[in-house]
Amino acid sequence: MSAVLAWAPAILAMLAAGLFAGFAAGLFGIGGGFVVVPAMIALLPLLGGAKGEYTHVAIGTSFATIVVTALRSTLSHHKRGAVDFDILKTWAPWIILGVGVGVLLAQRMTGQTLTFIFAGGIVLMSINFLVPKLARRQVSDTMPSGLPRAAIAGGLGLFSSLLGIGGGTVAVIVMTLCGRSIHKAIATASGFGFIIAVPGTIGWILIGLGKPGLPVGSLGYVNLLGAVVITSMSILTAPLGVAAAHALPAEPLKRVFGVYLLFIAGVMASRALQM
Repeated sequence: MSAVLAWAPAILAMLAAGLFAGFAAGLFGIGGGFVVVPAMIALLPLLGGAKGEYTHVAIGTSFATIVVTALRSTLSHHKRGAVDFDILKTWAPWIILGVGVGVLLAQRMTGQTLTFIFAGGIVLMSINFLVPKLARRQVSDTMPSGLPRAAIAGGLGLFSSLLGIGGGTVAVIVMTLCGRSIHKAIATASGFGFIIAVPGTIGWILIGLGKPGLPVGSLGYVNLLGAVVITSMSILTAPLGVAAAHALPAEPLKRVFGVYLLFIAGVMASRALQM
């Protein structure tokens, strides 16, 4: 009973993070990792374990939540006929390869290095949300194929695997530049998140097996407690985000989310300096 009471603040905060992550996933076509990773890093000390492992566990747990959130978002968008499954099928092999390479790289990195990478990555991603018109210019009528597709998809998988995100932001940018409507791009990006999260979850579990100093409830670098609590909320709000994406002008919301990302980047960089 005392253990449950001690974990209560962490569980409540995880519930809140799940609500926010699910809505953001549906609204912007992202996997929710921008919300889950910093939340888990802040909350994992309440579950014990070594400080140096928190970033690894946060990223692995983020992928586990994205599996469900992204699938829920994709199915909700599919009901509206907005998901381009041809793009998902042709990009999937290269994305999975990139995720595998990223996980192997992450295995050799310290928690401090991964935290700095996360902070830098979300600063770059914030540009898309703060100045969304930059990604609205069309440069082609067709999606990349051949070597360019392999390079972009592989890079997307690698980048996402190091940050614990679903890669939706980059996917939306690529698709809108190539003539896809914003609604179709957001819908299809949810599918990218699922493709990235499944091998990402498996990979982070495997590289964390047997590691000492993991927080309570962890399987490898995936904290099962965090994954279950956050996912239980995100599956409720992901459809609400999808409905908002199809009904509301998203530009003001994007700018607010962009400011949030810059704030989180600063917090994460500060944490990295203290490691």
